[in-house]
Amino acid sequence: MQKNMRAQTCCFTGHRDIAQDEKQEIKRQLERILRSLIGKGIRYFGSGGARGFDLMAADVVLQLKKEFPHIRLIMVLPCRDQTRGWKGEDIRHYERILTQADKVVYLQEKYSPGCMQKRNRHLVNHSSVCVAYCTRNTGGTAYTLRYACKKGVRIVLLNRDNQIFSKDYACDI
Repeated sequence: MQKNMRAQTCCFTGHRDIAQDEKQEIKRQLERILRSLIGKGIRYFGSGGARGFDLMAADVVLQLKKEFPHIRLIMVLPCRDQTRGWKGEDIRHYERILTQADKVVYLQEKYSPGCMQKRNRHLVNHSSVCVAYCTRNTGGTAYTLRYACKKGVRIVLLNRDNQIFSKDYACDI
């Protein structure tokens, strides 16, 4: 990827399970963050397509495309069978987003152990900013944030209290 493109790219990482009573506030804060990033020159947004925060972020990008037609949603998916075991409602939501995305990248054909981490590293490696919803220091989201720290990617974190704080190289996460 061109260095200039990386400077204009943001990725997302977050938990699959978000409390119902938090979803609207997180979505509102996410929209505010993305508007700010767009104003600072970010135009490419990479989502890993997981249920929960990833798909929420993709929805917000698609909503903002109506106002900012120059931005692009890039879905970076671990495998073609990512939705195996998902509920029908979640699969329909995922497929709707894929049809509206500007680009869909599959990193491999079939699921294998480690493919989700491979997707997360790919997203981070091609981004200058990572917007995250992380409420615990274990699991895939925390792993991705630690990886982003090592790579010098700026992290914008929505925390459990729905307050936003930003840290450069936030390696204490």
